[in-house]
Amino acid sequence: MINILSTLQPDFAQKFERIVEARRETDNDVAGQVTDILQTVKLRGDAALAEFTHRFDGYTLAEDADWSIPPEACEQAYKDLPGDLRDALDLAAARIRSYHEAQLPENRDYVDAAGVRLGAIWRAVDAAGLYVPGGRAAYPSSLLMNAIPARVAGVERIAIVTPTPKGVSNPLVLAAAHIAGVDEIWRVGGAQAVGALAYGTQRIRPVDVITGPGNAWVAEAKRQLYGVVGIDMVAGPSEILVIADGSNDPDWIAADLLSQAEHDPTSQSILITDDAVFARQVEDCIDIQISQLSTGRTARASWDAHGVMIVVNDLDAEAPALANRLAAEHVELAVDNPESLMHKIRHAGSIFLGRMTPEAVGDYVAGPNHVLPTGRRARFSSGLSVLDFMKRTSFLGLDQTSFNAIGPAAATLAHAEGLPAHAKSVELRIK
Repeated sequence: MINILSTLQPDFAQKFERIVEARRETDNDVAGQVTDILQTVKLRGDAALAEFTHRFDGYTLAEDADWSIPPEACEQAYKDLPGDLRDALDLAAARIRSYHEAQLPENRDYVDAAGVRLGAIWRAVDAAGLYVPGGRAAYPSSLLMNAIPARVAGVERIAIVTPTPKGVSNPLVLAAAHIAGVDEIWRVGGAQAVGALAYGTQRIRPVDVITGPGNAWVAEAKRQLYGVVGIDMVAGPSEILVIADGSNDPDWIAADLLSQAEHDPTSQSILITDDAVFARQVEDCIDIQISQLSTGRTARASWDAHGVMIVVNDLDAEAPALANRLAAEHVELAVDNPESLMHKIRHAGSIFLGRMTPEAVGDYVAGPNHVLPTGRRARFSSGLSVLDFMKRTSFLGLDQTSFNAIGPAAATLAHAEGLPAHAKSVELRIK
C-alpha cells in the first residue's frame, strides 16, 4: 500500500523534499553510451545508422532497402483509416493548428524619440527534425504536436526520424504525417537518429532544430547536441500533479493519475487533497483500474515506485506552494474554483482547469502543445511552440542627427572598456 503523506506529520518537510529532489532520469552509463553512438554516426554516417538499426530495431538498412517512407504511403495510410479515427486526427490537427497560429510573433519596426530606427524580424529555421517514438507505443499525437507548429512557423523542410522495429511502421503515425505535411520520414530511431539529424549523413541532410520526445538515450542525445543544433527541451519521464478536493469522483481522479503512470515505469503521479478518506478511495480505485488496464504492469511499476498522495488541511492555502516546488509537467485543478489556485501556481508545464478537464484531453485534441517540460524544468522553460522553430533578427538604422544624439555616449563607454577601435569607429562619424 502506498504511503500517504500529511502536512501535519512532523517530518513532512524532509519527506516532501526527497520527492522534489528525486531523480528519475539519465544516468552516467546512458550518457557514455550516447557519446559513443553520436561520435560513430558523425564519423561513419549511413554505415553507422545501418549497424545500429540492425542491432536495436531488427531492421536491415541495405543499399537497396527502404531507408525512408514515401509520401504516397502516408497518404494511403490516411485513406485506409476507419472514418472515426480519421475524423479524430483531423479534429486534433485543426485545433492544434488554430492554437499555434495565434502564437506567431509580430515583426517590429519603429523610430524612437532620438530618431533611431529599431526593430526585429522573425524568421523560421530552414529545416526541422522531429523525433517520433516507436518503442513502447506509437504516438501520432506527438507527430501532430511537433510537425504542425513547425509548419505554422514557416519551416520549409520537416524531416521525421522514427524507429520501425522489424521494418513495421505504424499506420497512424504515417496518417498523421500526411495530415501535417511532413517532407521526409526516415526509418531510424534512438540516439543515432538524433545524431543523423544534427550532423547529417550521406542520405540524411542536417537540420537546424530537433524536437520531440523519446527515451533516455534520445533525451541525452539532444542534450549533448545542443549547440550543434537547437532543441526544444531535454524531456524526462512523464509526470502529473492532481490537486483535488473530496467532492470528486475517486474513479475519475484514479484514472487521471494512471494516465501518466501507464507511460513508463519511471513516470510519476501525485495527488494533493484535503480529504484523507478521499485519498484512500482513490488508492482503492487505482488498484481496481490497474488490474483492468492492458498497460497495468507498467502503471503498477510507476505507481508503486513513484506514486505519492499528500493530504493538506487547506487546498487553497497549502497546495500552491507544494505545486510550485514540484513544478510538474501537468497540473490538474479538480476543484470548484480552479481560477483561484491557477493564479497562485507559477511553475507548471500546463494547467488543466476544473473537474471536466482531464490531462488526457490535452494530449490529443484541446490545442495547446503536449510537449512540456519535465523534471522541474517548468521553473524556467515552457512547452513546445512556434517560437521553437523561429529566430529573431534585430536591426537598427541611424542618420546623422540620430547618430549625433547617441554616438558620443557610445564612444565614452568604448573608451571606458578599453576598446579604442570601437570608440574611433563612432567618433569618426560624429559631426
